[in-house]
Amino acid sequence: MRETHRPRETAGDSGSGLPQHRPGRAFVHDSGASGSGTPHRSDGRPPHTPRGARRPGPAGHPGTTPPVPGWPASLFLGSLLALFALITWQVAADGPLLRLDERVGESLFRRGPAGLTQLCSDLGGVQVALPVLVCAIAYALWRGARRLPVYAALTMAAVPALVIPLKVATARQGPLTDAVNYYPSGHTATAAVAYGASALLLLAVPRPAWLRAWVPPAAAALLTAATGVGLVLHGYHWPLDVLASWCLGPVLLAPLWWVSRGARLRSGEPRATR
Repeated sequence: MRETHRPRETAGDSGSGLPQHRPGRAFVHDSGASGSGTPHRSDGRPPHTPRGARRPGPAGHPGTTPPVPGWPASLFLGSLLALFALITWQVAADGPLLRLDERVGESLFRRGPAGLTQLCSDLGGVQVALPVLVCAIAYALWRGARRLPVYAALTMAAVPALVIPLKVATARQGPLTDAVNYYPSGHTATAAVAYGASALLLLAVPRPAWLRAWVPPAAAALLTAATGVGLVLHGYHWPLDVLASWCLGPVLLAPLWWVSRGARLRSGEPRATR
């Protein structure tokens, strides 16, 4: 075998004996734990896999995408589900809570200006709420979002798929009428999901400079609340019909919220555009 001789270093080459930085070569080193001076890998190279590039979680574990909901969100959604189940049980079983609801409702019907309560009630109609969501979906698509508009449309489609069977199963008689199938309130559920999904879409994509981050969720909450109050005051629904849909709305929006939050964390919080 032919032996290849390596040139020996002279005293003028490197006084310390350490490897020198070559021109045009970039050196990137990741240190290990703070103060340890050791790299993450045994060969001194930084991790190049997506797993190694993830930000650690609170306990130092690699993060997950989309993020797993924490205890506050899970507790909130669990409380809403429990309250919705309690109301549904009372409506189906004609329980004491239902009789209390009817007494409260009868004291609230026909209160307030009829024109204003009718206007608030109409906010939950598909003729008003659905075009708002369509505009939000179109804006998100224009800003480059692809998955989130699909999730928003599926969330909206889940409203009649869930509400209509519940209306038929409970067959609750409406106020000031002999008609049935009034529980839960479809107008309130439509408003909660349409306006809530629109707000989540606007928060997940770049927004105009004048549209602050708090405006979309505040507007969605205000429109949803106004819809429910108008329905009760005008005599279209019992209070428990509206309260049940208020509980149902955030539960239906939870998957879209998790996906949109994961998108914001991956790309950084979207800033307002000029």
